[in-house]
Formats: sequence, structure tokens, C-alpha cells
Amino acid sequence: MREPIERVVAEETPVAIEFNGIGYAVLMATPADLSDLVTGFALAERLVEAASELLDIDVHPTERGIIVRAALAPDRAARVADRVRHRVSESSCGLCGIENLEQALRPLPRVTTRSAASDAAIFAALGALRDHQPLNAATGGVHAAALVAADGTIRLAREDVGRHNAFDKLIGAMAREGLGWDGGFALLSSRCSYELVEKAALADCPLLVTVSAPTALAIERARAAGLRLVVLARADAMLEVTA
Repeated sequence: MREPIERVVAEETPVAIEFNGIGYAVLMATPADLSDLVTGFALAERLVEAASELLDIDVHPTERGIIVRAALAPDRAARVADRVRHRVSESSCGLCGIENLEQALRPLPRVTTRSAASDAAIFAALGALRDHQPLNAATGGVHAAALVAADGTIRLAREDVGRHNAFDKLIGAMAREGLGWDGGFALLSSRCSYELVEKAALADCPLLVTVSAPTALAIERARAAGLRLVVLARADAMLEVTA
């Protein structure tokens, strides 16, 4: 027997990002924490090296989506011209529109931080992650990225329909709030794609933990950057593929 029900559905909205008046990218994202998203995105794109180099972020809702206008410090403006591209992506895929393939796999900085988290801390964070996913609890359709302390306590979390967006939001929020990894790690409710590894390395994250499997390129990039990678993290098992 079928009965009609009402269910909350996750929002997915076009978010156009402009840096210094130049249209840079269009992401399909959950329309929340957009200043965090743009900050993390700018860091991942290597347009800035610190949140302080984003002088202003303005969010402008429109009938068809949201425009976010960010002003970069004058000494960073040239990077926009060098890297500018127009991209429409379902989940911030990171490659759409890049004409120069050499830029797709630019060398990553070596990770300089170290995580003090034990296996027990990782399992503790996995068990607590659901409590930090209110939007996913309501919709069942969004990813989470969490900053976890060395003892497994979740310090901060962000959600988005796109796993890349969720991580950008987390990294952006950390930068805006002046938070560091402090011996902890990042926990993502998604598979481990190479773009997530790159975002982690650029954020100097000591340990990236994901609940699903990695790609071969993700493992390769993590090893090149010296990033510890734990994948297939579940309540009773996990796999460390780099150390």
C-alpha cells in the first residue's frame, strides 16, 4: 500500500563567484555558509594564501541563483587573471574548463603538520559525525566535512550537496575563524577523490579520513604531498593507504 509523505529536499543552487569583478566559476552548491565556501575555494585555487587577503565578500541572491563577489588584495589580483576560467560544475569538480592540462596536476606543497589522533579517536569521530549533520538528517542528500581534534572530538563541521564544496566550506571557516589542525584531522562523509586530497594538502591537513574508497590518483597525490590518508572508515574498520 502506498501513502503520500512530505520530505525535505536538499537545495542545489547555482553560485556564481566573482573575484575583483571577474567571473571566475559557477558552482552548484547548498546556499549556506557561502562566505566560507568562497574563502575555501580561493585558497584551494591558490588565489590567496590567507583569509585576510580576501578584503570583502558580498552575497547577492538573484532569481536564478546567487552571485558572490569577493575583493582580493591588490597583490593577489594578478593571480585571478592567470587562473581565470569559466566553469559550470555539478559539484565543484575542479577540472571543467581548464584548457592547460598542466595546471590540472600542479605540484602540491608538502604537508608540514602531523596528526596525533589514534584509531580510537577516528572511530569516535565517525560515531559522532551524524550529530553534526542536521541538513543530511533532514534530507539524506548532503555531504559533511569536519574538523576533528586529536581526541576525536568534532570541533567544526560544514555541509553541502557537493563533497568538494563541503570541504571548501570547512577550510574557509577554519581560515576565517583562525583555527588550525592542532594535531587533529579532517573527516569527510564521501569517497576520496584527488581534488579532496589536493584541498587537504593545500590546507596543510595532516590526516584526511573518508568514509568511502579513494581513487588511484588520490593515493598518488597524497603520497606526493606526504598526506596521511585513511579511507573506507566505518564503525568497525578502516584502511590506511598512505603513511
